[in-house]
Amino acid sequence: ALPVGNLSCSLVCLAVGVDQGLVTAFVPPWIETSYHGVITENMDTVLLDPPLVALDKDAPVPYAGEICAFMIHGQEAPFEAVVLNKTSGEGVLRAKGLVDCETQKEYTFVIQAYDCGAGANGVSWKKSHKAVVHIQVDDVNEFSPVFREAVYHAAVTEGKIYDSILQVEAWDQDCSPQYSQICNYDIVTSDTPFAIDRNGNIRNTERLSYDKQLRYKIMVTAFDCGQKRATESVAVHIDVKPVCKPGWQGWNKRMDYEPGTGSKQLFPKMHLETCDGPLSAVRAMVELQTSHIGKGCDRETYSEKSLQKLCGAASGSTDLLPAPSASTNWTASLLTDSGRDSDLIFRFDGRQASNVPERVVPQNLTDQFTIATWMKHGPSPGLRAEKETLLCNSDKTEMNRHHYSLYVHNCRLVFLLRRDFTQVDTFRPAEFHWKLEQICDKEWHYYVINVEFPAVILFVDGVTYEPYLVTDDWPIHPSSIDTQLTVGACWQGGEVSNPRFTQYFRGSLSGLTIRPGKIETQKVISCLQACKEGLDINSLESLGKDIKFHFNPAQSVLVMEGEDLESVNTAMAKVSYINSRQFPTAGLRRLHITTTVQCFGEDICISIPDIKAVVIVLPPSEPWITIAGSDRLVKPSADLRGAMGVAPFKELRITSTVGGVVTMDMPGVLEVMHNLDYCDVLVIGEELNPEHESLEIHHSSLIGKHLDATNSTSGISIYGVDSMAHYEEALRQVRYRNWHPATLTNRRFRLTCSELNGRYTSNEFNLEISVLHNSAPVEHVNHMAVQSQYMRPVHHPLMVHTLNSHISGTPPAATVVIVICIAALVVIVVLGIYRLHSTHQDGSKREEDGAKDPKMDWDDSTLTITVNPMEEGVRDEEEEDDEEEEDDEQAGDMSAESGDSDETEEEEEDEREVKKEGKQKSKLEWDSSSITY
Repeated sequence: ALPVGNLSCSLVCLAVGVDQGLVTAFVPPWIETSYHGVITENMDTVLLDPPLVALDKDAPVPYAGEICAFMIHGQEAPFEAVVLNKTSGEGVLRAKGLVDCETQKEYTFVIQAYDCGAGANGVSWKKSHKAVVHIQVDDVNEFSPVFREAVYHAAVTEGKIYDSILQVEAWDQDCSPQYSQICNYDIVTSDTPFAIDRNGNIRNTERLSYDKQLRYKIMVTAFDCGQKRATESVAVHIDVKPVCKPGWQGWNKRMDYEPGTGSKQLFPKMHLETCDGPLSAVRAMVELQTSHIGKGCDRETYSEKSLQKLCGAASGSTDLLPAPSASTNWTASLLTDSGRDSDLIFRFDGRQASNVPERVVPQNLTDQFTIATWMKHGPSPGLRAEKETLLCNSDKTEMNRHHYSLYVHNCRLVFLLRRDFTQVDTFRPAEFHWKLEQICDKEWHYYVINVEFPAVILFVDGVTYEPYLVTDDWPIHPSSIDTQLTVGACWQGGEVSNPRFTQYFRGSLSGLTIRPGKIETQKVISCLQACKEGLDINSLESLGKDIKFHFNPAQSVLVMEGEDLESVNTAMAKVSYINSRQFPTAGLRRLHITTTVQCFGEDICISIPDIKAVVIVLPPSEPWITIAGSDRLVKPSADLRGAMGVAPFKELRITSTVGGVVTMDMPGVLEVMHNLDYCDVLVIGEELNPEHESLEIHHSSLIGKHLDATNSTSGISIYGVDSMAHYEEALRQVRYRNWHPATLTNRRFRLTCSELNGRYTSNEFNLEISVLHNSAPVEHVNHMAVQSQYMRPVHHPLMVHTLNSHISGTPPAATVVIVICIAALVVIVVLGIYRLHSTHQDGSKREEDGAKDPKMDWDDSTLTITVNPMEEGVRDEEEEDDEEEEDDEQAGDMSAESGDSDETEEEEEDEREVKKEGKQKSKLEWDSSSITY
């Protein structure tokens, strides 16, 4: 026999033994050809069928007839075979370690049996044939069911019974069908109107009500077929929706807009509910209603002149409806519509009209001119409507001829233009008619009539309209009769016993202007009527390609069309409101959305309710406009007579803050930058006399700015929409001249500035110019050519100019007193010089005497001498004069500038020190403290 460990021997091994001289051949062991076994996971014993038994025909021969081992081959099976009884050949199959069904359910390998060989030494082992062993691992229910989702959501419509609302699903990690399959589900939550079947389908057991409960939360558990329960139940949320009603959902009725925030989305979460209807197209129209704001929407409320300057309109227009003032008093009797944030609106009720002064009326309209106005007009009352005249130029007396007029008749706008025989002598166009809905829709519209005779074109809100009817007429015969221009009616001065207004207008007007010689361009017209608020779309590039949209010119209406519902929802979420004004008009704007839905093969299949919402524009932070600078200006009369005059506002500073005035102790106040539209400099007191004074600004100072200026005897006005910095620069260039200032003591001015046509106004800055009437200056006497470094300087305020700077504005009597004091002071100085000369001679004598003693020789280069130029007797009289002089100077100081007052106080203090020293010394004394030996 071969050694036990040698498994590569041939299938048949012949062992030759010597037994009493006989040779014997041994037979290999025998086992079954196949085995089937079962092992329970986490156990080690395998139950085989048939049992593991090996037989050997050599039995009962010792060793050769016994079974010594079972060997396993293949798959690295985690099993081992153990011989239980060598004689009977019984064995057992065991697992080397724990067997996991979830890891491997079955094992297959080969086993062989070995006998004990030919002797005790184990030589000549024989092995059996190979048998196949197939082992199945039995499962143990060690895992609990687990749900595939952490939370389940579903929605149901109220009033319906569902067979299945949703299905929950759990799974088990066990390997066998018995323990891995889910055999049952159960609702843990009690008293719920829901049930669940063994497949996990949840249904409602009663009809649900949206008003009773909006949402249900139930807990569900699961069991596997081994009745092992899930360790964690799962939550199921069921929302109850009302009965489906097609319409927009997820929108707010109110949206607040903060000024300066740019474009803000109106409906960021809005979507269209169609109740699962098959749609082919959706069309939505969003309308922003702003007719109650200003003149139809939030526009700039600057004056008409400022707006025209801002938009680049040609100069030379005449404002026929200006704000009432001393120079424009013809509109004072008209009714104004207040509360429009300084937007000047005149309301005509059929009883008001006004004659425009002849000095204002353009005398020659030429063949090119423009008439522009804002108008709000409704249908005329009564069956037979009369003409309603906006503007009329007619004969003032004797006759009743209309030279040109603009009126409304039966909701038609008519412009009449009758030429004179001096201009044309043929039958020419005279009346131009337009029939438009805008004329009687009770909304604000901007009308511009451009006349290039014989062609006349009308612009309404920037859109061009040709007249539908033009009638011809003969020119008007020349006459010497004066004409009258009227606003709000037509003047009938002839052919009646009492001249009166007729054809009154009923409606509202604003910004009525006429410009001769030029017509307005399309660009300027669009700028003048442009709205500063409207609808907008954020991120146009992100809209779907199938979305079509368009705005009206004012951007108050947006129409959007699309075929895909999701694309329409995305587009509607991007609809925004924008207001580009720095200080918009606060209040509400109404939104109206209408929607139509088309289905396949039908025109309209679903009715979508309209949406009504509002945008609330919050009040802006109001600016505080502050004008600061020097409020007192003292100038010699020579400066006023100069070619350039004086600049009263040279040190002007204009600032604007939000919440208060800029101060050093209020660092939190925010300074803001914005435009101004006019600054007025008014003369306080008597008006300017143009024969010898003027207040003006050179045109070159306005170049490069959107500014213009007008002046009169009452002052000067600088207007135009421009920055505060440009207004500062312009006001600093204002010059005041007076070429006969002899009788002038002072001039006072008041400066005020405005933003948005008076909506925000500055403080009233008052400035006074005082005039110095100079006398010839007196020469200042120098007591020493070179002062020693130890010499105390004495200031003598003898200059007339300095004194005059302190007495400006004093009465003539005080001037006489001051002149007398100056003369007395001159006498004192002369006496002082005389005493100085005498003292010098006495000092020379002392030097001669002192030269005899060499010890008394010193260097007098650093000698300090205190001079008292007056005797005591004279000094007492002069002190009284000095006191009077000081009193007069104090009276002059009351009206002088603060800087000059400080100078005078220093001079007077030095002078008093000199006097004090004079009282202490009755004669010249050496100041021995400064003598150098």
